[in-house]
Amino acid sequence: MGGERGTHAAAVAGQAVTPTEERGIAGWAGGPVGPGGPRGGGGQPGRTRTYYLAADEVRWDYAPLGRNNITGQPFGAAENVFVQQGPDRIGKVYVKALYREYTDASFTHLKPRPPKWQHLGLLGPVIQAEVGDTIVVHFKNQTRFPMSLHPHGVFYRKNSEGAGYNDGTSGRARADDAVPPGGRVRQVWQVPPRSGPGPNDPSSVLWMYHSHVDESGDTNAGLVGPIIVTAKGKARPDGSPRDVDRQFVTLFTVFDENRSPYLDLNIQTFAGDPASVDKEDEDFHESNLMHAINGYVFGNLPGLGMGFGERVRWYPFAMGTEVDLHTPHWHANTLLWNGNRVDLVETLPASLKMLDMEADNPGTWLYHCHVNDHIDAGMAALYTVRS
Repeated sequence: MGGERGTHAAAVAGQAVTPTEERGIAGWAGGPVGPGGPRGGGGQPGRTRTYYLAADEVRWDYAPLGRNNITGQPFGAAENVFVQQGPDRIGKVYVKALYREYTDASFTHLKPRPPKWQHLGLLGPVIQAEVGDTIVVHFKNQTRFPMSLHPHGVFYRKNSEGAGYNDGTSGRARADDAVPPGGRVRQVWQVPPRSGPGPNDPSSVLWMYHSHVDESGDTNAGLVGPIIVTAKGKARPDGSPRDVDRQFVTLFTVFDENRSPYLDLNIQTFAGDPASVDKEDEDFHESNLMHAINGYVFGNLPGLGMGFGERVRWYPFAMGTEVDLHTPHWHANTLLWNGNRVDLVETLPASLKMLDMEADNPGTWLYHCHVNDHIDAGMAALYTVRS
């Protein structure tokens, strides 16, 4: 069931946010705040951006179109290794745990996902901020397992790290390490200059967040999401960079459903004859390796559309294990990465890339991992440049 999971944390109604944090870290906007604190680059305090995120259990369909949308043909023998349900096969629908955004702390109404983020698929909502801002996340665990919310790149104290290990902390400082089912915490992340673009970066950079209780099991279950930080003075009010027209975030990973804590539940729910399933069988194991982009296989990913001449920033990243060496490749258009002209970029687990495209070639084009085994297993999507 995905390995041992931490259970030491108790539900916390809400961790206090200090007046300094609520004012957008006024104390550090112009300089250091003390030992171990972030160093600001001067200027006015930023905004406080508040998010309400829950870990929810969702039935996820890796191929909702019911066909190979790259070839335009029905699934055949090669695709059915991964997508066909049977007496001892789960198929293309799995129970997963996903981060979802709500409108307020009641966690009763999901916040609608706007069309520009339709392509995110199973990824959590984009957390956007500008250097100098403060991010406040109210996190509730609505799954059956302890889960957490751990960010990359931003500045946090121990009570907002979302990761438990032998770090010498105790009590409330560990409440965020493993949030029990039904529990909630408030986490505060500051966004100093060292969380924003570096000298060779574009105007915004990608970070991510994920659960860190049983990190391998939690991320294979689906608990991953993006953070985008824009340079000071270069952001729109929503935190997005002003110098681009569109942003796409794409996660390349082989979701290993054998490693998910929901494996037994998925067998019982979706296999035609659960008693016939041999979890040690190599073919069964292979059938649960979903070579996905944002949780979709064989071209089923929606929403990668742009207009001719638009300035588009792509943020590809990866998660996974040693098989997750990915090479996202765009047909027909080129991009700039770190000053280099490319149509392909390399990603490893937890590596994060930023590339800029000026879409100058209309049509519907292939976007895929260039690793042969991953091509065969359906790690491909389509993107469209409208004329």
